[in-house]
Amino acid sequence: MSLVSGLLSHTLGRVLWLSGLHSGYHAQGSPAMEQDRALEVYGDYRDIIRTIRDPEKPNTLEELEVVTESCVEVHEIGEDEYLVTIRFTPTVPHCSLATLIGLCLRIKLQRCLPFKHKLEIYISEGAHSTEEDINKQINDKERVAAAMENPNLREIVEQCVTEPD
Repeated sequence: MSLVSGLLSHTLGRVLWLSGLHSGYHAQGSPAMEQDRALEVYGDYRDIIRTIRDPEKPNTLEELEVVTESCVEVHEIGEDEYLVTIRFTPTVPHCSLATLIGLCLRIKLQRCLPFKHKLEIYISEGAHSTEEDINKQINDKERVAAAMENPNLREIVEQCVTEPD
């Protein structure tokens, strides 16, 4: 339901802008438009990443400050296509679940973003002892696909990304 609401809101805003009735809608490619997309990804009206739950704690990634509004960057790379970059910060530098958190972010965004996108997910620089290895894993399509074929791992990801009732 929230996805339909978000799409409807976006479409209505675009129609109003094109008709000249709404001056708040931003031109394609403008920094304001990219900021709007970043807010959309973080959780403006769809709560895309901020509601993902931590794999081992009863908190969301936002509550643990693993993700924040400032960790999302969106840049237009083509006509109606965007590069979405997420930089998350695990709670501790040796977090054993950092790869799983990155996987949850990727899966949720792939499912929920209503616009054409390229997705890059990274651990914030200096925030983890093996950040380089983890960054490679969570940005490798084949490794992500293989991970999601594992039924136990898939179940954990589903629990983390499923919206609360």
